[in-house]
Amino acid sequence: MNNLFRSCVRLFNYGSVAAHIRNNVRYCASPSSEKLPLSLRRTFASAESSTNLHSVMPGPCLVFSEDENMLRDTVRKFAQSSIAPKVKDMDERGETDKEVISQLFSNGLMGLEVPVEYGGSGLTFTQACIVIEEIARVDPAVAVLVDVHNTVVNTAIRKWANPEQKKKWLTALATDTIGSFCLSEAGSGSDAFALKTRALEKGDHFVIDGGKLWISNAMEAGLFVVFANANPEKGHRGITAFVLDSKNPGLTIAKKEDKLGIRASSTCELVFQNAIVPKEDILGEVGTGYKIAIESLNEGRIGIGAQMIGLAQGSMDIIFPYLHERRQFGSRIGDFQGVQFQYAQARVELEAARALVYNAARMNDAGLSIRKEAAFAKYYSAQVAERIASKSIDWAGGMGFVKEFGLEKYYRDVKIGHIYEGTDNIQLQTIAKEMQREYGFDRK
Repeated sequence: MNNLFRSCVRLFNYGSVAAHIRNNVRYCASPSSEKLPLSLRRTFASAESSTNLHSVMPGPCLVFSEDENMLRDTVRKFAQSSIAPKVKDMDERGETDKEVISQLFSNGLMGLEVPVEYGGSGLTFTQACIVIEEIARVDPAVAVLVDVHNTVVNTAIRKWANPEQKKKWLTALATDTIGSFCLSEAGSGSDAFALKTRALEKGDHFVIDGGKLWISNAMEAGLFVVFANANPEKGHRGITAFVLDSKNPGLTIAKKEDKLGIRASSTCELVFQNAIVPKEDILGEVGTGYKIAIESLNEGRIGIGAQMIGLAQGSMDIIFPYLHERRQFGSRIGDFQGVQFQYAQARVELEAARALVYNAARMNDAGLSIRKEAAFAKYYSAQVAERIASKSIDWAGGMGFVKEFGLEKYYRDVKIGHIYEGTDNIQLQTIAKEMQREYGFDRK
């Protein structure tokens, strides 16, 4: 009981509430009692009357401010009016419409967290997730273009670039230049730091040779954040981040992949042959690339979580009205109890996934560690989105299998959620390691 009392004192920072507990608590006769003494429980219950807990208690993670709701509504209208009419054509052609990209920039959606002084919108990470979710409700492919550009590329430069680099790169990224994040290779996917691309120092510059695979935004990008090892003998501590212009003569887009889903989002193979990069274009310092990649990917995983819940919501937006328009055996399909139970379960899972995403986003805005929470959000949202996309087709029957209805695209698009920004197994491994650390079993 004494330990509990000391914990309470620390919790209330030795303030008036702690003094009140100290003066009024009645200890149990048995120190092994599992219940708090009644007087102590009453003290906690009345604490709000003696302290302003509203000033310290966090708000609900899914309750949005007036500005956030306005942002959500605005992006929703934009996605419906400017993106939705072109989704089918973009998917079939396998590229994002240039007018859509132009509108993304002109509406400030490509510099979401970029400070206003660099031409950005100056929004929070949570607000960036709101944007990604709303775009994904209409087209997950356009959403991932926005996501990778904002939560990975812009974030890396915003956090690690020096003032001169920020002025040069962030201004371009916020106004007219798409960014691409180049980490994965043929032999380094989940094992991201086994990369073989090399950067050789030569006087005032580095020469990069090697290749990258599965690089998002590569076809449209004007700026590439490229990870190469400048000191292979140091292992992952030699990895360095370089920023290359798309016009660098040593950079070649070797192949654009023909994909199952998110087809309008380009995914390409890159080849670097004698790509010369001035030392002033190093992001961070030599050897800090692994840290830049890890921190950027943690935020990127939350962004993918936002994409996945948007995709799931988009599926629900199609199927729910259909369930209440189509009739079988004299009743609306949505009125059959067996169907109601299924879509109710889907809604519960979607809200749980949404809570994980926005909890992680708000933690990131608060400057807290998000490694575990990002893994929670990314892993679970992908699981839920796939179940909802699949079930929606089941509920629609034959119509769900028809391209024109729209559900089959969500079903194709959702699969990538289990793969990029770290596979499901990588997320589970991250969560397991964090659990071991929390319980003190991280050292053998």
